[in-house]
Amino acid sequence: MANNLNFLSLFSGCGGFDLGFVKEGFKCAGAYDIDPIVLETHKRNIKSPVYQCDLSQSPANLFNQKRVDVLLAGSPCQGFSTLGKRNIDDPRNELMLLAGRIALKIKPKVFISENVPGVMSGAHKKYWDSLREMLREAGYQAAEMRCKGIEMGVAQTRIRMFLIAWRTRKNMDLVIRPSKMKVLKDVLSNINGATNHNPKIIPKNSDQYLICKRIKQGQKLSNVRSGPRAVHTWDIPEVYGATTIKERTVLEAMLLIRRQMRVRDYGDADPIPTNLLYRKFGKQIISSLEKKKYIRRLNGHYDLINTFNGKYRRMSWDEPSNTVDTRFGDPKYYLHPNEHRGFTVREASRIQGFPDSFSFMGSEREQFKMIGNAVPPPMSRAIAKLIKGFVG
Repeated sequence: MANNLNFLSLFSGCGGFDLGFVKEGFKCAGAYDIDPIVLETHKRNIKSPVYQCDLSQSPANLFNQKRVDVLLAGSPCQGFSTLGKRNIDDPRNELMLLAGRIALKIKPKVFISENVPGVMSGAHKKYWDSLREMLREAGYQAAEMRCKGIEMGVAQTRIRMFLIAWRTRKNMDLVIRPSKMKVLKDVLSNINGATNHNPKIIPKNSDQYLICKRIKQGQKLSNVRSGPRAVHTWDIPEVYGATTIKERTVLEAMLLIRRQMRVRDYGDADPIPTNLLYRKFGKQIISSLEKKKYIRRLNGHYDLINTFNGKYRRMSWDEPSNTVDTRFGDPKYYLHPNEHRGFTVREASRIQGFPDSFSFMGSEREQFKMIGNAVPPPMSRAIAKLIKGFVG
């Protein structure tokens, strides 16, 4: 029956969401996106009709389909992601509701909206709730799924939310049996010679190289965390400057104090009052650390410099990868397990679960962007397998 089932794809991107359905026997009747490069990649690999358009302008050909079994919508996540500014009024947030309104016009048997977990947090949840209620008021049953990549054949910790709405006489049991967890070495072996695989080793005469030498598998550069997984800037004197044993003791203490003495109701730490530091450690050592640019003065307080939670995260062969995002090729953010470099396009795509036969178009930056924004095909395929018995 699956060979007779079709789907349309809104905000299709390069086709990660779509590929899972195609692998499960569905036919893509049309993919819609505003970006010509991602559509070129989609057409080359999935070989279905593609339409470059602004979906808010209601392109006429979108509503010409006589029958739509499944409508997929991977609306932009930037306004909901915890990696961004989470602007509640980001105009891209409204595109989630736009997809719902399109669904009510097309009337597919099943509608699936996908986004990041941040869509369920705080004031942003109003968009998700509004979409669900819109569908229910139109006669759809609706339920949500929280899908973990490590349980769905994807070698990364990626988590995605899916809102699934259906108007069939069958009740859906939205439970997917977990797959065996994959780790990085399971998906990155035998990669030499693959397309889109062009490793870029960091030059040995650079500060980046000296930093990378200090970061072991499973570690990251972080001044705001302690423990064996955190490497601090004061642990790399050849780049950030020498410190004494006493100065390092003060820096370690500040790392803890700034998280324990909270003043603000946002963020995970606060600057420390100057008088407290003078009283506890003495003015001289605080002034010395300021001159060495390990701490900075902020309106009667001091804080550590480089208060990012983690950069130069080195992946481990024996663990799933961090979530693949659009910066995965930049070593400043993610490091290969044992080479001093970022990941290649092909490595990122394998971690996402794309087959090597899937080729990516455009510049390298555009390729990383489309991979990072994609739904992992194994995750999509698990959902397609789950619902195909309910849409006949």
